[in-house]
Amino acid sequence: MRGITIVHKRETELHYDLRQMRDAIDRYKDLADRNLIRIEVGSEGYPPDLETLVKGVQLGAGNDRKIRFLRRVPTDPMTGQKEWGLRAVQDDPDSTSWGGKNIFDVYSKSQGTASDGTKYSNW
Repeated sequence: MRGITIVHKRETELHYDLRQMRDAIDRYKDLADRNLIRIEVGSEGYPPDLETLVKGVQLGAGNDRKIRFLRRVPTDPMTGQKEWGLRAVQDDPDSTSWGGKNIFDVYSKSQGTASDGTKYSNW
């Protein structure tokens, strides 16, 4: 019974971490679309990497105010690593190799199967 509890706890953490990172990506994209932050040409308004969400970006021209989207890049509870699978907006939806231009989505690199029968990497 104890093993199942640990698995469920990790699955709950994974859902939470993915939701936090995806929400941060969406908030970054929203500010970029509203021209409130400077973005790289070709990024489609998505962050260049997860670290940018932690370090933050300048809010508006001539403004000293920085906005951060994440406190830290979380550790994947399934792999124990701070490495996440990344997808750029230009990548195929089920691609496992990142195009490297921007971050449109994140996923677990775990090859494990969840208690509901789905793959963690598909969450």
